[in-house]
Amino acid sequence: MNYHIISHEWLTIAKVQEIIEKNIKIKIGEQAEQAVIKCRNFLDTKMKDIGRPVYGVTTGFGSLCNITIPLEDLSQLQHNLVMSHACGTGDKVRPEIVKLMLLLKIQSLCYGHSGVQLETVKRLADMFNCNIIPVVYQQGSLGASGDLAPLAHMCLPIIGMGEVYYKGAIRNAADVWEEMGWEPIKLKSKEGLALLNGTQFMSAHAVWSIINARRISDWADVIGTMSLEAYDGRIEPFLPQVHRVRPHQGQIETAGRILDMMKDSQIAANAKSHVQDPYSFRCMPQVHGAAKDTLRYVSSVIETEINSATDNPTVFPDEDLIISAGNFHGEPIAIPMDMLAIAMSELSNISERRIYRLISGQRGLPSFLIAKSGINSGFMIPQYTAASIVSQSKGLCTPASVDSIPSSQSQEDHVSMGANAATKLVKVIENTERVLAIELFNAAQALEFRRPLKSSPYIEHVHDEYRKIVPFISDDTYMHPYIEKSVEFLRK
Repeated sequence: MNYHIISHEWLTIAKVQEIIEKNIKIKIGEQAEQAVIKCRNFLDTKMKDIGRPVYGVTTGFGSLCNITIPLEDLSQLQHNLVMSHACGTGDKVRPEIVKLMLLLKIQSLCYGHSGVQLETVKRLADMFNCNIIPVVYQQGSLGASGDLAPLAHMCLPIIGMGEVYYKGAIRNAADVWEEMGWEPIKLKSKEGLALLNGTQFMSAHAVWSIINARRISDWADVIGTMSLEAYDGRIEPFLPQVHRVRPHQGQIETAGRILDMMKDSQIAANAKSHVQDPYSFRCMPQVHGAAKDTLRYVSSVIETEINSATDNPTVFPDEDLIISAGNFHGEPIAIPMDMLAIAMSELSNISERRIYRLISGQRGLPSFLIAKSGINSGFMIPQYTAASIVSQSKGLCTPASVDSIPSSQSQEDHVSMGANAATKLVKVIENTERVLAIELFNAAQALEFRRPLKSSPYIEHVHDEYRKIVPFISDDTYMHPYIEKSVEFLRK
């Protein structure tokens, strides 16, 4: 069986994508096992003669950090922490994102700076491998002190509590544990804090968003090119000379890609009576390219995050140090997630403008892309739908990371609100995908009004594949199923 070995090697987003999409199981590698064991042994030894309070190890949490807990109560302290912090509410997080949370939490714990038991990490890996996915809620994290509430829900099953998705149903974790022959784990000192402190809720949403943003960004170029051809657009704005004098990487990539996709197009080669195209067509390199550059930057930040130890306190066995600091703070990824939401929203914003141009009765295209208008509304209302979605995304692009509400009696007096940035980002990604699907629906329809001229072999191939599931619309029909099929087409 094919396994991914959890180790200290750099974990890429591409590798995470492969693990999730191919349902690859994981194993804790020897390097990671030894690091976990070494850290736990150090902590157990240290507890015998520590001689001073250590936050979260021998004390309470948050503003209760000055209350020392008796040695015999440390296990109960960690148990209570997981229970009491499971205060999430709102919509359930989609299981595929929770599975990412599990993977990223395992990776973070295996660096050997968290002090967890090996059996705790292995139980998380067992859950991952058996597709036993905890029920987690979207609301409850401030994105500092880590993602406390959602990670508490994710870790409740470890102590035999909470709910999980298993074999297509939501079930009590205790029942599934009995079925699996698993015993709840008795947490040791610091373990609950190690499980709950961390940025894995934010990071998992970010990784999911990046994976899908890369796919959607690629489609934006393809669909935009089909729209350009359908609108009888000019090829000159994509020539390399233009972009050499403003050499942003994303801009150059986008222009080159569109040029390649237009190669051998009869429509592009046909003489034009118009000397300029609207910005939504001729500025695709600048707008799509800016989104690519943002995506590239955000990807680099998130890759650093998922290769980090983000709980608190941080344990350094080799240096004989236990340091209470702030690696749980979500600011390093909250701001980039807000940036990515803005970038992806702009892909939908410019897409909707191209939709509007295609239905506007210009450049020889019929009004609303229907031959017999009047009795038929044609593609009038899909543009309304796209405009509504774009407007919602613009509202969601108000940065979450600029806000902070103090908590824990102001011990935690600045928080990142990165969890809100994360859940908003996922919604913007979904919205952008839908708007681009609607543009494809329009562009494919409009392209057929250019016949007998053909677009490039590449664009015609995409058009032919799309026509296998969505037909040309001659008369008014029920549009919703075709929009849904268009979304599914983008996910192939």
